[in-house]
Amino acid sequence: MKSVAVLPGDGIGPEVVDTVLPVIDRMGLPLEFRFGEVGWSSWCEHGDAMPAETWKLLDETDTCLLGAITSKPVREAEAELAEHLRGTGLSYVSPVVQLRQRLSLYANVRPVADVRADRFAFSVIRENTEGLYAGLDFHGLTPALWDVVSDHPNAAASGPEATSATLRLQTRFGVDRLLRFGFEHARSSGYRRLTLADKPNVLRNSSNALRERLERIATEYPEIEPEILNVDAVALWMVRRPERFGVIVAENMFGDILSDLGAGVMGGLGLAPSGNIGERGSYFEPVHGSAPGMAGQQKANPLALFLTVSMLLRHLDLPAPAEQIRSAVRTVVRARRAVTYDLGGTATTPVAAAAVETALGGVSVARQASVIAVGDELLSGTVTDTNSTAVSKLLDAAGYQVRGRLTVGDTLADIQDAVRSRIGADDVVVVLGGLGPTSDDVTRDAVAAACDLPLVHDEPAWQAVRARLESFGLAVHEDNRRQALFPAGSTLLPNDNGTAWGARVDLPGTTVLMLPGPPKECLPMAASAVASLPAVPRQESHSWRLLGVIESDIAASVDALVQDKVSYLWNYPYVDVTVTGPVPEGLDDVLAPHTVSRDGRDAFAELATRSFSLSTVDLSFGDFRVAGNDGPPLAIVGRSSWSGGPTEYSGTLTLTASVEVSGRTHPFELTVPKRGPEVADHAAAFYAWSAIRALDEGEK
Repeated sequence: MKSVAVLPGDGIGPEVVDTVLPVIDRMGLPLEFRFGEVGWSSWCEHGDAMPAETWKLLDETDTCLLGAITSKPVREAEAELAEHLRGTGLSYVSPVVQLRQRLSLYANVRPVADVRADRFAFSVIRENTEGLYAGLDFHGLTPALWDVVSDHPNAAASGPEATSATLRLQTRFGVDRLLRFGFEHARSSGYRRLTLADKPNVLRNSSNALRERLERIATEYPEIEPEILNVDAVALWMVRRPERFGVIVAENMFGDILSDLGAGVMGGLGLAPSGNIGERGSYFEPVHGSAPGMAGQQKANPLALFLTVSMLLRHLDLPAPAEQIRSAVRTVVRARRAVTYDLGGTATTPVAAAAVETALGGVSVARQASVIAVGDELLSGTVTDTNSTAVSKLLDAAGYQVRGRLTVGDTLADIQDAVRSRIGADDVVVVLGGLGPTSDDVTRDAVAAACDLPLVHDEPAWQAVRARLESFGLAVHEDNRRQALFPAGSTLLPNDNGTAWGARVDLPGTTVLMLPGPPKECLPMAASAVASLPAVPRQESHSWRLLGVIESDIAASVDALVQDKVSYLWNYPYVDVTVTGPVPEGLDDVLAPHTVSRDGRDAFAELATRSFSLSTVDLSFGDFRVAGNDGPPLAIVGRSSWSGGPTEYSGTLTLTASVEVSGRTHPFELTVPKRGPEVADHAAAFYAWSAIRALDEGEK
């Protein structure tokens, strides 16, 4: 049993904690929550934002969950103290600062992940104890400091009394432990790159010292690629290409700025968790502030605290429930039906938390896949990419959820970054194209680099390539030998329809499939490779094809009943509704008046199952009669009326049908928007659907 000190804090902190913790408690985890006092109220009443009882609680527990803390300037802090404490010399110190200093929490970890589409996932690790925030900030300089800055013309013009100076403190002790923490975090998280963000082109001496320590410590982690970049360039690429990063390490101020930028990249502070970890303890908190003006309104987003709890559980070696919570949050964000105002929704704090709990009840961590197509000709549209669609269907049929499809050009960096961004994030990554013999086909080089594996020559593959070329009477060139190079340790995939073999690279947590581009070579190889992947049980799903309704009309009724995943597809003139999970009571009744089929058949195909066919309806005639054939006597007497003329596509079209089946008449009516010529398709489908309903009613 692990014990967690819970410090709800100020502002919205207590209400968010009170909403989220009962959900976590009902998961039945081996955790004990023990509550303590912290924050502004404690300061105002006792003159101490971190009372002694709270420090004792922290000593007795394994870690800490912090809600949110309010901090105010010196004057306000003094004014809000209890009257008997004013003027006694007490000074407000933020509990966050006290925790970091007393527990030596030198590493602030801020995960940045795309919870909507899984396009990127990386971590910003900020040094907490030194750097520009070390507290060496002066106004009115001592003689010793004045000697340092007096040569600057602005300082000389101002004098020591009117000059300020702040020192950026960096020690080998602090730098080394931060870098080692960053490399260990990268290794445990499956990241392949560590980026040190600093300003080496301006802060030449301190940044050069950083570079030297980075290069020395990186030798202890040969599987992780180190780099040092200007912090402004890192900020740019975090926005434009966040998938290129794994772990970003930065000193205190740079890390502060980059970590908040990361929150924006992932969707806002309402989704941003953090952890502070050090030598003598840890605490975890959502990044958002206490927002005292919002307190009591139940508008705050609880998802950041859920993700913070997920981080805390990983820290306590409980990875399975941590992933369950993260997956549940992802489900809620993607559904967008129960999110708070900051994510574009209207849900209250309890409603959003309840949605997470519902998602937790149905969470099964699905196996995920990405498909990456390579080729400038695909980007330009010169060649149509049919491979990605076909391979995505193969993966879906095998039970893998395709989370991303990406097209990249024929450059080593683009391919490598695309593949590397999915390693560790997806169970399967399929790379299509760029395996020819020429030097501009660099997929094999990029995949090997992304997997941190060398390319090695395979002699059996080379002999097979030679034999196939010679069978066509083609000369064998030295360049052809490239087609026998594969990432070390690969399982090779022979090509019965061409020369370029594929490969399967099994990494911890991810399988990378590297396949040739020509469809006649790619698709048979893909079918065989996907079939060899671990079997995945398919989730139960149910579908309805609807007519005579638009998505917005039906969504509110469906969403009120469906607690699991639901998707809508507008496939004019139909709406397809798919529900993953069991069918809730009452859903069939809601959809029945509009249901054409339950297996994706359109109205004409569904009518054909009743041994009828129906000719296309010509809307230029106001009245018409269509006789069914190939079945029992059936006739449709239809009438169409519209606002405006038959070629004016505005207003509405009203369709009526009287279907005669075995001497009984069945009336139906439908009004649809008259947006364009495709309205004729809607009319024809309506008459076929009317015939289906008449036949079904006749059988009752």
